[in-house]
Amino acid sequence: MIAYMFPGQGSQFKGMGKELFEMFPGEVTLANNILGYSIKELCLEDPNGVLNKTEFTQPALYIVNALMHLQSKRMTTRLPDYVLGHSLGEYNALLAAEIIDFETGLRLVMRRGKLMGQVHGGGMAAILNCDKTKIASILKKNNLALIDLANLNSPQQIVISGADRDISSARACFEEEGVIFIPLKVSAAFHSRYMHQASREFEEILAKTVFSPSKIPVISNVDARIYSMANVRGNLAKQISSPVQWIDSIRFLLDNGVTQFEEIGPGNVLTKLVRNIQSERKANPTHITAYVTQDNNCEEQKTINALKPENLGSDDFKRGYGLRYAYVSGSMVKGIASKELVVAMGKAGLMGYFGAGGLSLSIIESALQFIQQELTQGESYGVNLLCQLNNPLAEMALVDLLLKYGVTNIEAAAYTQASPALIKFRLRGLEQDSTGKTIVKHRIMAKISRPEVAEIFLRPPAQRIVNQLLDAGEITLEQSRLAETVSLADELCVEADSGGHTDMGNMAVLLPTIIRVRDLYTKKGISNVVSVGAAGGIGTPEAAAAAFILGAEFILTGSINQCTVEAAMSDEVKDMLSQLNVQDTDYAPAGDMFEMGAKIQVMKKGVFFPGRANKLYDLWRYHQSWEEIDKKTRQQIEEKYFGRSFSDVYEETKEYYLKISPQEIQKAEKNPKNKLALVFKWYFVHTMRLARNGVSSDRVNYQVHTGPAIGSFNQWVEGTPLEDWRSRYVAEIGERLMGATADFLRQRIAQL
Repeated sequence: MIAYMFPGQGSQFKGMGKELFEMFPGEVTLANNILGYSIKELCLEDPNGVLNKTEFTQPALYIVNALMHLQSKRMTTRLPDYVLGHSLGEYNALLAAEIIDFETGLRLVMRRGKLMGQVHGGGMAAILNCDKTKIASILKKNNLALIDLANLNSPQQIVISGADRDISSARACFEEEGVIFIPLKVSAAFHSRYMHQASREFEEILAKTVFSPSKIPVISNVDARIYSMANVRGNLAKQISSPVQWIDSIRFLLDNGVTQFEEIGPGNVLTKLVRNIQSERKANPTHITAYVTQDNNCEEQKTINALKPENLGSDDFKRGYGLRYAYVSGSMVKGIASKELVVAMGKAGLMGYFGAGGLSLSIIESALQFIQQELTQGESYGVNLLCQLNNPLAEMALVDLLLKYGVTNIEAAAYTQASPALIKFRLRGLEQDSTGKTIVKHRIMAKISRPEVAEIFLRPPAQRIVNQLLDAGEITLEQSRLAETVSLADELCVEADSGGHTDMGNMAVLLPTIIRVRDLYTKKGISNVVSVGAAGGIGTPEAAAAAFILGAEFILTGSINQCTVEAAMSDEVKDMLSQLNVQDTDYAPAGDMFEMGAKIQVMKKGVFFPGRANKLYDLWRYHQSWEEIDKKTRQQIEEKYFGRSFSDVYEETKEYYLKISPQEIQKAEKNPKNKLALVFKWYFVHTMRLARNGVSSDRVNYQVHTGPAIGSFNQWVEGTPLEDWRSRYVAEIGERLMGATADFLRQRIAQL
């Protein structure tokens, strides 16, 4: 394992970075614009003699470190396992881990250098060949309690910090003990209590700074432990007035398997310090045991350190789809999970499902053409397949279209039993290799919320339907034979109380139950590995972490993606969604399963849809016809809900159903209650159309499927650039959420 180290103040020298400024003109120009002077001139010529002044040293060293890191990245594609920096160098470590970008880091370093440069009247000194215990004893013996240990650099080098007069008095005290005492040329007592005011002022600056999830673990100077998203601001503020725990930082990395340290920056000060620490370990191996005891359990710490976003979830799941993270975005009907959204996820090494539900075949075909034109490097994507019990021909037609375009991944939703179309898709992707092993090319992710439905997808496809497909020539004899060797699905996605269609399940109850059902079927001998993931209510790192802790092998997000740039939803609705809190949703009847009483979860803030939809359902339950409803209520529905007459709605509905399902009109003509249901269901289609198109004049009737996850997400990103949905990009959300989830898990597990 390898760690990159970035040096801090004291490593600067006139002429540093000479070969770099021409190599990276973009960064140099940006730096010059921010600084207001030429960084090249300062580093190479220092005409005004200010390079060693703190407010100039820090930005100069930060820039040279950064350019050297860029040069290093050109030479190797390998990422380090850890990064750390000494004092100022920690900002370069944060830059390398992509917690900050180049500009953010430079602006922070400028402010930091200025604040630290304004402090005067202090001094520092290096104490050589004297451990911290003896140093503390000498200070106590000579009543020098106002001196702090500032830099614990190596067992043979510790820097003290304090007021000028105290540092001067300390010199004689240490030299009397035969200890080497070297005063340092500094303007203030850095990394000591005397920097508290600068630390507090810098904290206010940090509060306005946006930090991103870490791509590489960063070791903090403050506590010699890995940064989490929760403590970035706090640690950077404390760092100014706290000792640099360099010895413990290196020991921590050594204990966790780091064998190679590479210094990136001018000079080799840190490399020498590491050698001293390593030599001390060899000479005094008992220290290692003491350190491990202090760290509670080295193996536990290694486990915590391994909690990186790419390590969360199931490796089988990630390999199966070729994904970086065990993270996917779910479909949203009517193409809200748009072709652009799917492409953005695929290009980021993630996967999204296109929301095919409720769209015509021509629109779906056009979307598939777009997706396949954009994703040409084998990136993963999927398409939603909705169960259509009342229209199996339409379901089969969609499967045929998916097969025509070579789609290999589907998200199966709303199934309570396996349909011929679903089984056909599965079996058409089965082959046998030369060793007799079944190869599965068509993957099915089944969204479920009931154990008995999970069992349907864990079993091989029903033999009765397999035989029907074989007799109809839809599958081959070999595919029918291989059907009994695999389960119907590759993944079970457990939906808790999600936006849109919901069984109002509880994740903490559902997920472990479904995992136990899966494990039982695994023992029975299903040949393929079935992963179990989680969806519903996932909008923050805490929620995602809870899902992984409960055993989820992947997570699927929905509501939070509807409020992104790529989602095919009106800007007006996105404005509304970005203002929601966790309590701003409600339940209403599902239009596509109106008579069954199924529920959907929808936005309630700023709209009347939930109340109106529930009222329509109650009217249908207790009345046999439109005419039975009192005149005042009928008038209210026509004017406020429909915006047109009952008869006009029926004629529009009739025209539609005569094309796709004429038997429904036959039922309606014979039974007034069926007619009432058809007209009321029109309202659900109409209200979704209003929302998607952003018809502001009828905003109160918007039907927007969403769960409380969007409210929790809004709270999480408040005060960051993601607060505005116009800065929310679906793949970036996935990246940030997984990174922050790993950070949160490391922090909580360490605390527990």
